[in-house]
Amino acid sequence: MLTAIIDYESGNLHSAEKAFQRMAREVDAGEVVVTSDADVVARADRLVLPGDGAFPACAAELRGHKGIYDAMVEAVEQKGRPFLGICVGMQLMATKGHEYTETDGLGWVVGDVVKIEPSDSALKVPHMGWNDLVLESDHPVFAGVQTGDHTYFVHSYHFRVTNPAERLAYVDYGQEVTAVIGRDTMVGMQFHPEKSQDVGLRMIGNFLTWTP
Repeated sequence: MLTAIIDYESGNLHSAEKAFQRMAREVDAGEVVVTSDADVVARADRLVLPGDGAFPACAAELRGHKGIYDAMVEAVEQKGRPFLGICVGMQLMATKGHEYTETDGLGWVVGDVVKIEPSDSALKVPHMGWNDLVLESDHPVFAGVQTGDHTYFVHSYHFRVTNPAERLAYVDYGQEVTAVIGRDTMVGMQFHPEKSQDVGLRMIGNFLTWTP
């Protein structure tokens, strides 16, 4: 069993690598590698797409690594490999991003990535720090997790899904801010599970043993 964390030069992957490797050992989920090799992406059993920074820059970097991009799309769309997007990696699953300029996403989950606009002016953007999850689904990735558990966020934009059933969890930050999305073999987390202590590690372990 091989999990590939895709390196397309869009973020520091060290903490994610360590967290996924730790949980892979704990749940006996095989090998975890950080890779920029399209062949490794193509043969991986699970894929993780992280991302830090602005949506347009991350989208351009991902598409600029054509071999990785093509291998990832084929693995997810044609082979049905389990996929996890983290932070901007989750946002890239959208139809469009609206950060600075309108940018096409992967179109895997219909919706738009839009600016967070809290109703309370005391709440600052970016949304940074710990917040309590409100679960809206019994998705397997939530095994052992419950509403009120908190995870760590750093972002200014969030995913506004078109189909409410594809928003699996949200947090309250002066509005409902999407925290987890998913459909079929795909799931996305706006927060950083690798920085979210026991709750985040549990969700990583759940993803590594998920068989959709």
